[in-house]
Amino acid sequence: MKLNVFNTLTRKKEEFNPINGNEVRMYSCGPTVYNYAHIGNLRTYIFMDILRRVLKFDGYTIKGVMNITDVGHLLSDADDGEDKMAKAAKEQKKTPEEIAAYYSEVFFKDIKRLNIGLPEIIAKATDNIPEMIDYVVELQEKGFAYETSDGIYFDIAKFPRYGQLSRLNLEEQIAGARVEVNTEKHNPYDFAVWKKAEPEHIMQWQSPWGMGYPGWHIECSAMGRKYLGPHFDIHTGGVDHIPIHHENEIAQNEALTCSKSVNYWIHGEFMLVNNGKMSKSLGNTYTVDQLIERGYSPLDFRYFCLNAQYRKKLNFTFEGMDGAKVSFARLKKALARHKNGDADLKDKCADYRNQFVEAINDDLNIPLGLGILWNMVKEAPSKDVYELALEMDKVFGLDLHDCDVVEEVKEDIPADVMALVQERAEAKKAKNYALADELRAKVDALGYLIKDTKDGAEVQKK
Repeated sequence: MKLNVFNTLTRKKEEFNPINGNEVRMYSCGPTVYNYAHIGNLRTYIFMDILRRVLKFDGYTIKGVMNITDVGHLLSDADDGEDKMAKAAKEQKKTPEEIAAYYSEVFFKDIKRLNIGLPEIIAKATDNIPEMIDYVVELQEKGFAYETSDGIYFDIAKFPRYGQLSRLNLEEQIAGARVEVNTEKHNPYDFAVWKKAEPEHIMQWQSPWGMGYPGWHIECSAMGRKYLGPHFDIHTGGVDHIPIHHENEIAQNEALTCSKSVNYWIHGEFMLVNNGKMSKSLGNTYTVDQLIERGYSPLDFRYFCLNAQYRKKLNFTFEGMDGAKVSFARLKKALARHKNGDADLKDKCADYRNQFVEAINDDLNIPLGLGILWNMVKEAPSKDVYELALEMDKVFGLDLHDCDVVEEVKEDIPADVMALVQERAEAKKAKNYALADELRAKVDALGYLIKDTKDGAEVQKK
């Protein structure tokens, strides 16, 4: 079955067809390494990893690039405020290089713990400054960029398709725009491709326009072209990149080539926290280390993320994490039954595999894929099930081969459920079996199962 993905550019699901045979060229927006990546950030990289895993499962080879932004990302995603790297360096009394090295190391440690495979090329912005300067020179030579006293700006009026990704109605936006501080800009939405540096700025390079540093958006355009060429298959990132960063990338790319630069723009949705926005500025973010301190494994969090399709908002709560931890432990325990099972389920497993392939190729429907795995592990113990589960795990990335290593997870049963269980025990003791059955049904309706043993009743969540 062919992979179908939702293309943000066209706002519809499309069949995926690579440009060059079996090779997929893919660019993924990476971190700005001025602070710790929080779990909302990391959900995007889990989505990137799932896409890569599905492509590989389908037999494609991948040439992937992920950038590391260590200069040029201002406090706003446009052109306002201080450079995030420079600000962090001042606050922590370190050099930008020290800041980048430290937070990059932490990021890659988190990535490894979450079983996120790295793209083939990791591109640091500061290693590619000459390519960025060349890109800006080309834009200026072709009339798409102009110089002001503080930098070089892209002239969106010269690019009529500006707004095609975000579906921005530019005329309406301009009419309602605030008065810009920079009166030299031709248009409020013109964006910087190169910034001239003040003498005291701690990150600057020599350029045709004096000492300065690149704009954030030009970095991805220049590195994408350098490593993947002017036209490649897939560009991924979070939905927050759509209205500014990726819109500006498209303008820069297509201004030079006069043709499409990326065939499929694929974006992961936000993670919420308690149904609200998650952000460092609100102080409601969590790191992988903080989850571990609370008793969750990194793969508990990965499992939590896999229960929502990448284009759906995912609400993070610790109650949800508790449920994911319990469910993940149960899944591994159920799979362990099959490790040495002898039932012949080859035909059934072939059907399960077909269902799984159909699910993952339908715009990465991983929740459905997990549901298929759950149905499969309920079968009679069979090595066929175990082996297919490990094949499925090439996509899930949950280390299911370690299914024998399951931490005992204590479940907190709600007091009202336990009261019904106790009442049922008393009814059985009084031989009021009709009432006992009625109470069992009430417990079942609340999402819990009662199992009678010689030591008494056990209750667990369904």
